[in-house]
Amino acid sequence: MELEIINSNGEKTGKKLNLPEDVFGLEPNDHAIYLDVKRILANKRQGTHSTKERSFVKGSTKKLRKQKGTGAARVGDIKNPIFRGGGRAFGPRPRDYEIKLNKKVKQLARKSALSYKAKNNQLLVLEDFQFDAPKTKSFSELLTRLQISDKKTLMVLKAEDRNIMLSARNLPNTLISTADKVNTYALMNCNTLVLMESSVNKLSETFNRGK
Repeated sequence: MELEIINSNGEKTGKKLNLPEDVFGLEPNDHAIYLDVKRILANKRQGTHSTKERSFVKGSTKKLRKQKGTGAARVGDIKNPIFRGGGRAFGPRPRDYEIKLNKKVKQLARKSALSYKAKNNQLLVLEDFQFDAPKTKSFSELLTRLQISDKKTLMVLKAEDRNIMLSARNLPNTLISTADKVNTYALMNCNTLVLMESSVNKLSETFNRGK
């Protein structure tokens, strides 16, 4: 699959880039994508939720009234979960939500997500550029020139570029990632994927490592 390379002014450069078929031309595997997105979202959870069950609530353990003869329901102590201020029944406890997934499944999921972007024409290849200093306005103007300022955008760089990353940090619908750290959730969650020209080979190297 070939794509036109555009420059930072949104103009065609006349150059074309051949996208690797083993990364951008697969038949997407929806189940692999589901498993990896589930893993990413689960691993983001802190798992620090906690409630006080009856053994942790302060209060007397004396039986409130006799068991029989009152005409009312039988009750135990004041810490009973049915009373206001009592302990919580079956409340959440701190736990680890981490899910493990095989490396090859994660690679397949990211390749499938990239193949979806290529298949649905949600992919741009941008000629490499640099900013002299971090400036949000410059990055916002870049998105306007590319006609994607109103879309949720993910830009993938070959390696970390401090000026570009800081320039995009405050823009609400823009995310910057590097080729070796991009994940399936970020790929599927964006409307437009912008690949720097130099990042395409890096993506291919990363996803085909250990084959």
